[in-house]
This record gives sequence, structure tokens and C-alpha cells, in this order.
Amino acid sequence: MIAGTLFRYFLKRHLLTIFWFFLGVTALVFLIDFIETSGLRGNVAGFTLLDSLYLTAMRVPLILQQTVPFIMLLAGITTLVSLNRRQEMVVTRAAGVSAWQFMTPFITGALITGLLALFILNPLAAAGQRVAQQIETATKATKQLNRRNQPIPWLRQITADDDVVIGAQSVADGGTSLNDAVFIHFGAESRIVLRQDAATAKLKDGYWLLNKVTETRPGQIPVVLETVQVRTNLKREFIQERLSRPETVDFLGLPGKIQAARSFGVSTFALETQFHSLISMPFMLIAMTLISATVSLKFSRFNQSQAMIFGGVVSGFVLYVITVLIKAFGSSGVVPPFVAAWIPVVVAMFLGTTLLLHQEDG
Repeated sequence: MIAGTLFRYFLKRHLLTIFWFFLGVTALVFLIDFIETSGLRGNVAGFTLLDSLYLTAMRVPLILQQTVPFIMLLAGITTLVSLNRRQEMVVTRAAGVSAWQFMTPFITGALITGLLALFILNPLAAAGQRVAQQIETATKATKQLNRRNQPIPWLRQITADDDVVIGAQSVADGGTSLNDAVFIHFGAESRIVLRQDAATAKLKDGYWLLNKVTETRPGQIPVVLETVQVRTNLKREFIQERLSRPETVDFLGLPGKIQAARSFGVSTFALETQFHSLISMPFMLIAMTLISATVSLKFSRFNQSQAMIFGGVVSGFVLYVITVLIKAFGSSGVVPPFVAAWIPVVVAMFLGTTLLLHQEDG
């Protein structure tokens, strides 16, 4: 087993490198996102510089959470290459420390980082995303930001005398507030009898309150009304479960959210996939650390070129793309959520372990 002093030294070096990578990526993400949101000042009335700064600050934790695997991969490669160039790794290996003993502090650092991301970064990301959605809805900035990854929410309510399909450009307050809403009423033989376009729609007790409404009926001139009430039998709790996005729910709140969604008969594939993805995050970071070791652990001894390190970075990127793709399958129900979240992690860990075994034991 690696000595305690050496373990703490390597662990400290690794965690410090991860910290500086987090700091650098945070600054880069903030700058890029601020440039994007600052462009809204000329397109959205009342959108100030402070609004842009605040919106960017709220969105950074979620973007940072998505980059954690890359940070771990680059931090692992950087730390190991640095130890190699300073001959510290060579001396340690010459003392009879195996690759598995040598990697123990780095795996520990990955596990610590994963737990911090799970219990600190994720709640910040979920809360920040909820606030960011409210800001975008309040300032009507969703269209200008072109959120292609946010599908337009649709609901359908059927009452004794009406059949209405409800859509919106964006939602807030857990789905009970709709921005740029459209209410399409169907009559006999599923024909459209009325379309209501509203600037906002708010769910009240037993009805939707529409503001600044344009009503259009077939063959008639559109009518503009200040407010309109549309009866509904939809419950507030059902809509909140139906329209809530997994990214806005923190890790500790997901189990309760899943149970509530099931009680209303709402699909839980997306929530379950998000839950298992968060659970598997520390193990994904360990897998990234193992991959970083395969391309940099013996870098100096065999004088490999930088192409090998580049190959490790590309491998991490390919793994990330595959993870996102399979996660999308899990969210849509094509693949079981548990399988969608854990298969990339298991494959990556087996890949890293196999390559290390080959390098260490032949």
C-alpha cells in the first residue's frame, strides 16, 4: 500500500489541479455565456446589463456540471504528466509501487470530486436553472436565446363540453405559468373551432387566466381581449409533474419527484435517467481518471508522442457523446433508465482497467 505521506501529497496535487481546472472552466463558461446573453439587451425591452450578469451566473452551475467529466480527464492527464516530467512518478515506481497503488490517491480525488459535484454543484445547478427559466420567461428572452434543446410543452385537457390542446413557448413556476401560450379548442369531428393566443396564462383554481388574448375562429375576424378564463380540470400538482424538467430538480429531490409523477400517471423515464446519471457521476469520474492514466502513466518511460495524450482526450469526448446519446434513449423510454445511465460508466471503467492491466502486467 502506498505510504500515507505520499498518498496525501499525490491527492493534494490532484485536487489542486482539479480546482484550477474548475476555476478556469468556470471563467471561460461565464465569459462565453455572458457574451451570448448580453446580446439580448438590444433585442429584449428592459433587459439590462445586471440582468445579463445575473442570468449568466444562474446558468453557469448547470453548464459546469456537464463539463465535470472533461475536467476530471484533463486534470488527471495534467497531474500525471507533471509528475512524470518531474521524475516523481519514476522514483515512486522504482520503489516498488504498482500502478494500482499509485492510482489510489487519484481515484480517491475523483471520488471526492464526484461527491462534491453530486451534493453541492448539482443543487446549485438545479436552483440556478429554475431561476434562469423565471428570468427568461419574465423578460421574454426565451425566443432570442433560441433554446433548441427545450421542447415546447404541450398539454391536453378534456372536459364535458370542450377538448383543448395547450402549448407554450416557455413555462415557469413549475408549469403553472405559461409564456406565449396557445389554446386550441376542438369541436365535433376533431375540427378546430377556436384558437386563443395569449401573452401569458396562469393556472388558477379550476381555470386558466389568459392575458392579452387574440381569439381566432374559422371564417371570422380575430378578436383581441384583455383577459379570458378557460375552464380546466387539470390539477396544479399534475401540471407541475408533467412539465417539470429533470435539470431543475436536485439529486435529493428526484426520488420524491419520481414517486409523485408515478402517482399521477406521468412518464418518469427522464427523471429516472437523470437520477441514475447523477448516482453514476462519481464512478464516471473514476473511469475518466483511469482513462487519463492509460495515456500518461508511462509517458516519459517510453517517450510517447503527444498524439497519445490527444487520443486520450478524444476518447473522453467520444465517451461523453455516447453517454449523452444513450441518456437521450433512456429519457425517451427506448432504453431502461438504469441501463442508459450505467452502461457507459461500466464500459469506460472496464476499458480503463483493461488498458492499465495490459500496460502494467502485459
